[in-house]
Amino acid sequence: MFIPLHDRNGLKHIKRQYVTHGLIALNVVVWLLTGPLASQEVVQASVLGLGFIPAVVFGSAVLDPSLVLVPDQLTLVTYAFLHGNAIHLATNMLFLWVFGDNVEDALGHVRFLLFYLLCAVAGALAHGALVPTSQSPLIGASGAIAGVVSAYVLLHPKVRIWVLVLFRFPLPLPAFVPLLFWIGQQFWMLGLSRDDNVSWGAHVGGIAAGALLVIFMRRPGVPLFDRAIVTPRAVEQRSIASAPTDGETRDSVGWKP
Repeated sequence: MFIPLHDRNGLKHIKRQYVTHGLIALNVVVWLLTGPLASQEVVQASVLGLGFIPAVVFGSAVLDPSLVLVPDQLTLVTYAFLHGNAIHLATNMLFLWVFGDNVEDALGHVRFLLFYLLCAVAGALAHGALVPTSQSPLIGASGAIAGVVSAYVLLHPKVRIWVLVLFRFPLPLPAFVPLLFWIGQQFWMLGLSRDDNVSWGAHVGGIAAGALLVIFMRRPGVPLFDRAIVTPRAVEQRSIASAPTDGETRDSVGWKP
């Protein structure tokens, strides 16, 4: 068990991770409005009206019309913005904070938003495929976050990230070590139990979608597996502005005296 704390992986194509910040803010606001600041009736109505209920979406059950807030198919997305408690929210948003910026950098703002939502949909569908007649609402951003994690490990497996191992020991590790362990754990838990309160199927669906989508949605020229160093545009511009004079040599990043 580990908690990601920080990665040493700067942005190369964008100035700010606006979509990542926006998603975190939106999740927090929705949680406040449907959780600690809401009455029990509002909490229940939100979970039933915005959560993903496989039996309702797949047509084997019908939600009471008074509880319908959005079209059934739209709950494939809305469920990902609801969280059961502060720990549930904080864990998902921490993963998004640490890993989302570099995936957004590799895809671009608009494509990253689409990527995130598609991973959420994939997580819901995978959950629904395992329990198609379930009338229990699925909530949480875990499916979308799992997609972000799998995309990150394909893009930057060699980048060192600080993780808190066993909630006690901070260690800098290559990203592939803790993240592949985490991904393997999701598949392992899916095989062990389908009756847990955690939807391992949603996690696995998000992982698969993230790994596939990042291959096709990344910017042209962005490598997988850290195979090349992509020079930030700002560095390239400074390099051109400071062309070498006699007696200077050039390295892989810019001009070096």
